Amino acid sequence: MNIQTNIKAEDKLYWFGNTLIAIRLASASGADGLSVVEHWMPYGEAPPLHVHHNEDEVFHILDGVMRFEVDGREVIGRAGDTLIAPKGVPHAFRVESLSGARCLTLMRGADFETMLREASRPAPGPELPPAVVPTPGMIDSLVAACARNHIAIIGPPLA
Repeated sequence: MNIQTNIKAEDKLYWFGNTLIAIRLASASGADGLSVVEHWMPYGEAPPLHVHHNEDEVFHILDGVMRFEVDGREVIGRAGDTLIAPKGVPHAFRVESLSGARCLTLMRGADFETMLREASRPAPGPELPPAVVPTPGMIDSLVAACARNHIAIIGPPLA
């Protein structure tokens, strides 16, 4: 991974698919339920088209270039850009920079954070997981975790 990680020894890290994540602020930390998650993603990382039913998803790009599709509209985001995928609106993204990308996602509510905790595994260190192509079982498991947390997978990843 080429993107700077800035990881501290006390950070609890997770592997979510092909990404490394750290929950920087848990939704249970404050009365407003704000959640902040940092993501380190390899080139080509692209979650499926999906909808959050209860939460807006705000992306703040720290490093790299990401191509977003939000409600059928394509937007390119670069380091320093902040984009929103409003709740109820289909969206997806793809990491376009060869060195990968790093971003924060900010959400008010616990759905996304809870789904990440359910669908992730502890990371042994501050590196990306070995790349895998999702199996049908992995996809089914992700779809179920999303559904339990009011997130609907509605289409394929961006190509």
